[in-house]
Amino acid sequence: MKILSVVGARPQFVKLAPIDRALRDAGHEHVIVHTGQHYDPALSQVFFDDLGIAAPDLNLEVGSGSHATQTARMLPGLEDAIERHRPTWVLVYGDTNSTLAATLAAVKIHQPVAHLEAGLRSFNRRMPEEHNRVLTDHAADLLLAPTPTAMAHLTDEGLASRSRVVGDVMADVLLRVRDAVRADPPVPVGISADAVADEYFVATVHRAENTDDPDRLQAIVDGLAALPAPVLLLAHPRLVATAARFGIPLEQGSIVVAPPQPYPTLVALVQDARGVLTDSGGLQKEAFLLRVPCTTLRTETEWVETVELGWNVLDGDLSAVAELATRPTPAPTDAHPYGTGDAAGAVVRELSAAADATALARGAA
Repeated sequence: MKILSVVGARPQFVKLAPIDRALRDAGHEHVIVHTGQHYDPALSQVFFDDLGIAAPDLNLEVGSGSHATQTARMLPGLEDAIERHRPTWVLVYGDTNSTLAATLAAVKIHQPVAHLEAGLRSFNRRMPEEHNRVLTDHAADLLLAPTPTAMAHLTDEGLASRSRVVGDVMADVLLRVRDAVRADPPVPVGISADAVADEYFVATVHRAENTDDPDRLQAIVDGLAALPAPVLLLAHPRLVATAARFGIPLEQGSIVVAPPQPYPTLVALVQDARGVLTDSGGLQKEAFLLRVPCTTLRTETEWVETVELGWNVLDGDLSAVAELATRPTPAPTDAHPYGTGDAAGAVVRELSAAADATALARGAA
């Protein structure tokens, strides 16, 4: 079996790590195409290095741009790569422009597409990611859902016959990295020892709904600045540029601006933090898996289990950022809605089974 994985952004590199390992361990051929959607070394190459992922076979280096520009730049290179390799499956991850572009390129030339992390829904149609994931699910041939909730969404949309629940591969890699950093804690990049000597919070802000609206961005900064302990704001380059354009200083009050961290360092920082504040889907889930309270700076979340189990709260109007972030730690839970670390193996088994079923059907015809 030959799998061609298409990735382009930080969360996808994390998901790629256990898949790459599981495919190679099972003796399958794995071709990795990096679109270059995230091109800053702190958001790209460092993840391949730290997570032990094989180097990409191809980097399209599309860089930044509008949604239309970025997606359009990806299509010719992706089509060429898929035609050249003719994989058993084109495997796409999550909900980025890279995900949608790879899906479009593959289905137009009749190459099977499998979508990892299928079925997630925010039901917020203002989010570009929501359109990417819905369009990908309805075009793909095999839908790999991380949770029963995601499977229920796919069933509601008439997609159950090509959907399978496999668990969450991000849990695979996080649990492995968690154990490694407990044994050998990494040194944070660009963060003073004083900032993490005692109690602190970890924050990330990157979604367009927050960064492109000066009023929302100001409200987030005001809330973070008012917290009673240092707030490590791991600032995406786009956030830094946007805040400067709006004239909003990020380094104020309790906020300590720091660069994005290597994944093991991020895990180490989060597991020792008093709390997390974020608009990132991945970090909400990582905080839950590490049993750290999370405050999500959005009106909705795709990871509803984190809210239902009490470890995540939503602050869509940004009126209570500091109050929610300092709430008491929720009751302990032994729930494992995202699996216990074996999702990548389940993904490989489903890809293989679906490929065998397709080959059998073609032979019978």
